[in-house]
Amino acid sequence: MSECGKKITTLPLVPKKTKSAQDGLQFPVGRVYRLLKRGNYADRIGPGAAIYLAAVLEYLSAEILELAGNAAHENKKARILPRHIQLAMRNDDELNKLLSCVTIAQGEVLPNVLPKLLPKKTILLKLAHKYVQSQEF
Repeated sequence: MSECGKKITTLPLVPKKTKSAQDGLQFPVGRVYRLLKRGNYADRIGPGAAIYLAAVLEYLSAEILELAGNAAHENKKARILPRHIQLAMRNDDELNKLLSCVTIAQGEVLPNVLPKLLPKKTILLKLAHKYVQSQEF
């Protein structure tokens, strides 16, 4: 018996890589692309737009989480609370400008005391100490 037909070669099954994994992102590029298409933001949406938007969202969330983690560490807490996110956003100039219209539930406000309300420093102690005579003769 001779083998006259074509040989069938089977390729090993390689699992598909997601678009996020191809681009080195954690945020879902496919979901962002689907939401951009369904959102009627434009007539045509290119695949690069979804990758770019996912990368920007990932960067912003990582930045906010890092600053909020630092705020939680300063308050000796192990968990990030809405208060820590609020402190992180309001203490950073660029994030404060970007998210100026955003209200965070249970975020409270930044501690701020007007200088006029603080007690005045007394100079009398220094002046009184100057006119005290020494006890040596």
